[in-house]
Amino acid sequence: MLYMILGRDAEGSLPRRQLAREAHLARLQALADEGRLVLAGPLPLIDAEDPGPAGFSGSLVVAEFSGLDAARNWADADPYLQSGAWLDADVRPFKAVLP
Repeated sequence: MLYMILGRDAEGSLPRRQLAREAHLARLQALADEGRLVLAGPLPLIDAEDPGPAGFSGSLVVAEFSGLDAARNWADADPYLQSGAWLDADVRPFKAVLP
């Protein structure tokens, strides 16, 4: 089943994001390599593809997991959460309708 993980950034998270980015992306790449990643990306804090020093308000991941507990465990171990870049991660079942 698919799950949505919405990581909510802490204020001033950009330096912590930058330090944890490589490890965060490696985990996403592992999901992609397993064919489980639907989409992932950051949420710019301002209306710009590259928000520069303004940073991000969070991140969205939609991926397949064996259940809600597995999705929560994956989110809890994310380097963005562990580094304090994310304040928390909201994990919910997701049903894709389109496309």
